[in-house]
Amino acid sequence: MKAEIHTSIDEIEPQQWNRLVDDNNPLIRHEFLAAMEHHSCVGERFGWLPRHIALYDADELVAAMPLYEKHNSYGEFVFDHQWESAWESSGRNYFPKLVSAVPYTPATGQRMLFHSGDQESQRMLTDTAVALAVSINASGVHILFPTENQQQQLDSIGWLSRHDVQFHWHNHAYADFDDFLSRLTARKRKMIRKERETVVKSGVNLRQLDGHSASHADWQAFTRFYEKTFDEKWGLATFNLGFFEEVAQKMPDNIILVLADLDGECIAGSLMYCSNTTLYGRHWGCSQQVDMLHFEACYYQGIEFCIRRGLTSFEPGAQGEHKIPRGFLPVATTSAHWINDDEFREPVRQWTLHEQAAVAAYHDELRLRSPYREENS
Repeated sequence: MKAEIHTSIDEIEPQQWNRLVDDNNPLIRHEFLAAMEHHSCVGERFGWLPRHIALYDADELVAAMPLYEKHNSYGEFVFDHQWESAWESSGRNYFPKLVSAVPYTPATGQRMLFHSGDQESQRMLTDTAVALAVSINASGVHILFPTENQQQQLDSIGWLSRHDVQFHWHNHAYADFDDFLSRLTARKRKMIRKERETVVKSGVNLRQLDGHSASHADWQAFTRFYEKTFDEKWGLATFNLGFFEEVAQKMPDNIILVLADLDGECIAGSLMYCSNTTLYGRHWGCSQQVDMLHFEACYYQGIEFCIRRGLTSFEPGAQGEHKIPRGFLPVATTSAHWINDDEFREPVRQWTLHEQAAVAAYHDELRLRSPYREENS
């Protein structure tokens, strides 16, 4: 096999890349990653420089890894500012570093793409990433939000592991939304019904669209909401109208766009993506505040979609203990790290062990706050 580093995903044949993607996960498909490059969501401006690894047997792609050379830590959702401070205080440069992730997207999924059971390709991908890090004097390689199996594989070859907690919803073969509510405690069931009734009484009309049905005007409205959210939170809006429309055009069946209209005006929206089994909640924004609309557009509409489509889980994004009373339970997420510095490797390992213990305790405490009736928790 031959390894190549590509500075644009367009250098890799899309169908060959997508054949390696499990579960039709839209966030790791060629079209999604390419749209970010096409519309400058990654690149020099934002400090995400494509360095994708591809393994070829003759002309056939047999394995791949989405990989970026990073010159900041923005958009990773695995925070390493303490590591950066330690490096810089010792006179070393923390940047560049290499990151395998879906930029700005804290969702679990494949980070090493290869056919099931191909251990040789898996090891060659990590070896190539490490060799690239050494060649550019990167501080390390970081694989963010891998699947559980891939994390275990990386643990087995000595990569360091970090743990965190997100809040996911799981479908227990619910017949409908009322069936889901029936599994909750009476107090939480009443709360959710009241929140949904508040939105109905507000006069808001909700439209659930996909890439086929969403119009140019719909995407313009959503992009305004998305940008406004970042402006208000002092963040940096990295996606744009061109990106959203290209993804919708290339992967229309993987798009769930919820738009809220009031008095003939579109005032809010949420964007989600779906694989064959999982719904991924990504963005929300509004031009007018309506009580409980965020919960309806971002959570309850998504849960109803999962039940209707028979999806098994719903990942609504990072953080947010307020998701627990609305049916989302704490789930462990991980990341894997190779450190390109003998002096720092052991202190970082000790740091990760302390972090793992703290996260485990936090996870256990959160489990006690389950909104489900005891027999269903």
